[in-house]
Amino acid sequence: MTFWRVIRWIGLALLALVIVLVGLWCALALWYRLPARQTLRDVTTGVVIALIVLANILIWTRLRWPAIAGYAILFGLVCLWWSTITPSGNRNWMADVARNVTGEIDGDQLSVQNVRNFDWRSDTDFDQKWEQRSYRLSDVSNVDLIMSYWSGEAIAHTIVSFGFKDGQRLDFSIETRKAQGQSYSTVAGFFKEYTLIIIAADERDVVRVRSNIRGEDVRIYRVRMQPADAQNLLRGYIGAANDLAVRPRFYNTATANCTTLVYGLVAKIHPGLHWDPRILISGYLPNYVYSLGALDTRIPFDQLRTLAKIDDKARRAGDATDFSSQIRVGLPAP
Repeated sequence: MTFWRVIRWIGLALLALVIVLVGLWCALALWYRLPARQTLRDVTTGVVIALIVLANILIWTRLRWPAIAGYAILFGLVCLWWSTITPSGNRNWMADVARNVTGEIDGDQLSVQNVRNFDWRSDTDFDQKWEQRSYRLSDVSNVDLIMSYWSGEAIAHTIVSFGFKDGQRLDFSIETRKAQGQSYSTVAGFFKEYTLIIIAADERDVVRVRSNIRGEDVRIYRVRMQPADAQNLLRGYIGAANDLAVRPRFYNTATANCTTLVYGLVAKIHPGLHWDPRILISGYLPNYVYSLGALDTRIPFDQLRTLAKIDDKARRAGDATDFSSQIRVGLPAP
């Protein structure tokens, strides 16, 4: 076999791989988002898979270029259709994501509308309460990174908690905004299945529902951040929430989620902040923050991770008014 024949075979093999990957994306996009009955979506997906097989057969024959051209045209049509799918802010939302948080800043005064303060008895049994709260930006004194793990060390949900001089806390959670009947799927999150929502919540709501109700492994890391930077980060959250309330945006499992958006907000404060793969593998975000020196680096990270676990303290605290203080007892501060 000559050298150029080997190169040709390698090139065709790579082309076959591209055809498979492009076709699988098209098949999943149609299966998740085609506005049709399940049967028609299944049939359409089956047709696309058949075309993948056919194209991969034809590229090894004299019909290679017509097959590639036809496949490219079909891909272009799918992309054109895909571009017409836009996010909606008006659906029958689940109760816990029914309202967008918005805020108004007047000098030093911050007014936040739709702060969630639910009393959870189970994931489906709760008392709803949405509140308006006021804060002084100059009273922001600290920021905590809260991670909630539900499937091993690699996967976690990120919450950012702002502390004020008077002991109040305001937590922000970037989540999928699910409509009634929807459930979360990591794969579906790549295909415009969910919109984004920023939840501002009382800590007894957003942390306790995870630690006490869902039994997740919740950890709190005290962050080293100057008060001025903490205030700017809070401004960033309010700005992002206000924008999202008027311009809905799709969630994406990889590029627009609870961790990547937080990174974007922090990067605006620190433009030189470098990207790291641990931002995508959200469970390892604290390791990344530790490597930046923004956590308590006086102790090894493994020890800090153990001290960060607050589940037992959260269960003992229950719905106590000083819940936030109780769950932070013993947490090292940088």
